[in-house]
Amino acid sequence: MADIKTRDAVKGTIKTLDKAAIAGERMKSAYAKTKDKAEQGYYAEENSPTEYASDKVSHASGRIKDEGIHQFNKQGQRSVTTTKENIGRAKDKIAEFKTKRAIKAAEQKKTQAVAGQNGSLIRNGAASRSPVPDVPKQGEMPQTGANQLIKTRRQGKKTIKTTARNAEKTVKTTAKGTVKATEKGVKTAGATSKTAIKTTEQTAKAAQKTAKASAKAAQKTAQTAKATAKATAEATKVTVRATIAAVKAIIAGTKALISALIAGGWVAIVIILIVVLLGCAVSLFGGGSESTSYTPVSAEVESYTPLIQKYAKQYGIPEYMELIKAVMMQESGGKGSDPMQAAEGSFNKKYPHEPNGIKDPEYSIECGVQELKSALISAEVENPIDMERIKLALQGYNFGNGYISWAKTNYGGYSYANAVEFSAMQAARLGWEKYGDTQYPAHVLRYYPYGRAFTSGGNQAIVEVALTQLGNEGGQPYWSWYGFDGRVEWCACFASWCADQCGYLESGIIPKFSLCSDGVDWFKGRGQWQDKNYEPQAGDLIFFDWGNDGSIDHVGIVEKCENGTVYTVEGNSGDACRQQSYPVGSSSIYGYGLPAY
Repeated sequence: MADIKTRDAVKGTIKTLDKAAIAGERMKSAYAKTKDKAEQGYYAEENSPTEYASDKVSHASGRIKDEGIHQFNKQGQRSVTTTKENIGRAKDKIAEFKTKRAIKAAEQKKTQAVAGQNGSLIRNGAASRSPVPDVPKQGEMPQTGANQLIKTRRQGKKTIKTTARNAEKTVKTTAKGTVKATEKGVKTAGATSKTAIKTTEQTAKAAQKTAKASAKAAQKTAQTAKATAKATAEATKVTVRATIAAVKAIIAGTKALISALIAGGWVAIVIILIVVLLGCAVSLFGGGSESTSYTPVSAEVESYTPLIQKYAKQYGIPEYMELIKAVMMQESGGKGSDPMQAAEGSFNKKYPHEPNGIKDPEYSIECGVQELKSALISAEVENPIDMERIKLALQGYNFGNGYISWAKTNYGGYSYANAVEFSAMQAARLGWEKYGDTQYPAHVLRYYPYGRAFTSGGNQAIVEVALTQLGNEGGQPYWSWYGFDGRVEWCACFASWCADQCGYLESGIIPKFSLCSDGVDWFKGRGQWQDKNYEPQAGDLIFFDWGNDGSIDHVGIVEKCENGTVYTVEGNSGDACRQQSYPVGSSSIYGYGLPAY
């Protein structure tokens, strides 16, 4: 029976250990689930769109963290509670076992003692005597049975105490180890969970950054594609406009020819035939640069064709109908109530002499046609392709006919340089900052389909401006115009100033630069560069390397190139504006910047 009870106690202890092991397994399972959820929370969003990837990952990491902490707390608390309950049950069973075993052992010893005493009496022949046992006399030793009983009882008690103590110690040790192992497992699992959550958060942040970078790259790619599509569309529009312009030029030429036939002027017929042929050729095939291209007038200007034709015929200049359109295009684009901007002219008798003073478009056209006819007569223009005199007449339309007589008297005709001079003179006289448009002829002629083949390119304008500055010393006003407070090496400032006078800085044809190397980089970056062996054209920028060490030291403006010699106009050449010349391919020449005039 004692063995059976002992085995039962051991089995109880084993069950307790089994339950602790099961609790550990549950914690391990909870950790595995949390880890799986963390991984699932990350990978579930891997293929989601970049626009909201960061939000999804952040939400997943928060959910995983909360779930992990909840599971670990739940499993850990359950394990500790189960272990304590098992220890209490084990203690109760041990106490019960100790009590029952002690009682049983005492009963067994008592039974054995009585049986031994009776057997002794029978053997000594005392069966017929009184059943009361003899009492030992004083000084005699106790009987053997009694001593044996006492000894057996003492050993029983000692055995019970030892067994109980050992069982209790075993249970305490086992329970203590189980609790410590459980707590350690909980702490380890908690640390692992924190690490996993931290790693998940770091991964989420990395994924968020990647998502943002991907979105940004996608946006940039979309913008580039949009810009390319826009550029392609614009190029297509330009091509279509050029084709339409060519057709319009042919139609306009035909109409002009019919008008001339009606008028009966055979000389005019020959001139118009030449104009039509050349104008159509330029319109259809274009030229080699910006200066020879034709820009068609707007639909608003075209809508005034019947009125332009009416007053051109009325005032005797029907062959200049396309020139009248070009003037209107430059003045207003065909918009407003004063499309020819003729209010300030001498032919306006009805409205205030102020900008946009005329309030009747037809009256504006009538006054404008008379104004242009007066300028053509004053400039002695002979026909629609007499371009040099037409330029003089156009500049007079802008400045007033006073310019025409002044230019003829002082210079024999029009030049960009004398237009600049006249503008500065008038501005100073009137106290204005600026007077008129010094590039008015070039601005008008881009809309004139006939004469572009006969007009010099825009590259000549910068040369003419540069030539007006010959003899200037010290670099004023060039470096102060650029923005410097005191004198600097001013060759690049001079080239930039000349370009600005022609409007080339505003149009982006030439950059504003004070360092020669910056000018070189600008032209090279746009593929508008030639080396020193190139034969330049008027208006090209020439760069020099005096020491042949790759350092750009100086810049000038090409005036012309003839018979293997390059002629230039340079600022800061001996601290003055001077003309110079060099053989083509000179070792001092670094290369050429080619503005797209």
